Amino acid sequence: METIEPALYLIPVTLGETPLQQVLPEYNLEIIHGIRHFIVEEIRTARRFLKQVDKAIDIDTLTFYTLNEHTDSKEIESYLLPLANKEPVGIISEAGCPAIADPGADAVCLAQAKGYRIIPLVGPSSILLSLMASGFNGQSFAFNGYLPIEENKRISAIKELEQKVYNCGQTQIFIEAPYRNNNLTASLLKNLRPGTKLCIATDITCQDQSIKTHYVSEWRQIKPELPKVPAIFLIYR
Repeated sequence: METIEPALYLIPVTLGETPLQQVLPEYNLEIIHGIRHFIVEEIRTARRFLKQVDKAIDIDTLTFYTLNEHTDSKEIESYLLPLANKEPVGIISEAGCPAIADPGADAVCLAQAKGYRIIPLVGPSSILLSLMASGFNGQSFAFNGYLPIEENKRISAIKELEQKVYNCGQTQIFIEAPYRNNNLTASLLKNLRPGTKLCIATDITCQDQSIKTHYVSEWRQIKPELPKVPAIFLIYR
């Protein structure tokens, strides 16, 4: 392969056990072959992803830099040193698109400040895919990450987000850890207005994908039991 442009490449990965060719362009796979330095959230899963891209990739010749919630911010600058030497660097997320609800954003921020070229590659985003399929407002929306775990704070957050829906007509999007999916669902059904619409999207792009929108009053009748898989929650009026 020809030498690729020295830049910071944001490399999406699958959202689950989805065939690469179903969600990633061939161009992405070509770019990966030209990168020897990778900033990753977890080395083990990054290595597994690269082997899925091409079993012939010699993993032992690659350099991995770990970037997660435990990484000292002072270390990140050293991760970008290959760019100063005109070598490309890739960021690989644990799932979906790098720098979206992902610590890779810290490396992108520093690269922008230093004037390095940033090239985001096309790939699956559970946030955007769930919004597309929800039937909600796609012109004005907000992603709010995780809601508080403590019940009283969570209830306050739910009511605050619902108020934004009614005051601004803005779709509100949030996520939860898979093992707490049903706890969050119970809180939503208990504290949202009956006439508020709730979309629950699970296992997006995977074989057991489910994206369903109902009024809260209807969800209360359905009494959903969610599996312990990645989920996106969206509310709208």
